[in-house]
Amino acid sequence: MNAIEIKNLTKNFGEKQALKGLEMTVPVGSIYGFIGENGSGKSTTEKIICGLIRPSGGAVKLFGKDYTDADVREKIGVLIEAPGCFPNYSVWNNLMLQAANLGIENAEEEVRKVLQTVRMEGAAGNKFKNCSLGMKQRIGIAMALLGKPALLVLDEPINGLDADGMRIMRETLTGLANQGCTVLVSSHILGELEKIATHYGIVRGGKMIKEMTAEELETSCRTYVALQTKDMARTKMLLGCKYSRVEEDERGYLRVYDNTKPETIVAFLYENGILVNEIKTDKIGLEEYYIDLMREKEGTVR
Repeated sequence: MNAIEIKNLTKNFGEKQALKGLEMTVPVGSIYGFIGENGSGKSTTEKIICGLIRPSGGAVKLFGKDYTDADVREKIGVLIEAPGCFPNYSVWNNLMLQAANLGIENAEEEVRKVLQTVRMEGAAGNKFKNCSLGMKQRIGIAMALLGKPALLVLDEPINGLDADGMRIMRETLTGLANQGCTVLVSSHILGELEKIATHYGIVRGGKMIKEMTAEELETSCRTYVALQTKDMARTKMLLGCKYSRVEEDERGYLRVYDNTKPETIVAFLYENGILVNEIKTDKIGLEEYYIDLMREKEGTVR
């Protein structure tokens, strides 16, 4: 069974069509990285899944049932944009209010559990307004976890966090998935998303252009040889004459994307009077894969 199945989803805001027949499949127990540029339709899709706005057309099923089904609605936890908390109330009181709103029995026990899950038990007495951005994001997730949801929908939960905040968020989401919770998470920080996602969906212009597993991404990402020499300009010129794609990256390495071995490149450059200082084989990550895919859709050969 899939946690989310979307078929031919459309959404119009006046004359603007935000979603244009979007298709989406999120397996149960997955961490699904939802990727796309601003205005691509991510937030609109998430809001429809959560029942915050209604679609113009198409079908949305959650755990095999229509997304409007009352039993299904109880299985969803949501954090979109920012948690709705009272700034002068403590973390504990904000969560207790949400528990009361949801009609949760044994509210105190439940609140303790979700605070422990997001590693905020030590800050329960803090006023919400005095919490850092990372703490507020974790409080939002704690609120979304009240009621033990089977599906967690998170819109940009790691944006703006420092390195330690990102690490805690990664560990929190991975732990939830290991407990059987399905996580749909959107983010522009693709390097962080790549560390936790088991599945990906890439959306552009209101349409899903690619869905794949983490294993399929690993297979699809091209390998390359990266190297440095003392004469990078001449090295690039020579390699450009021999190989079809040679580029300089932001770290100052030359990359050769053709199917070749490092020792072949070293020998070729040595024959032309250039010694290699450093050389290695590497593979592009999610961010570069995404950029390449966007350029392909624009009809640009990188």
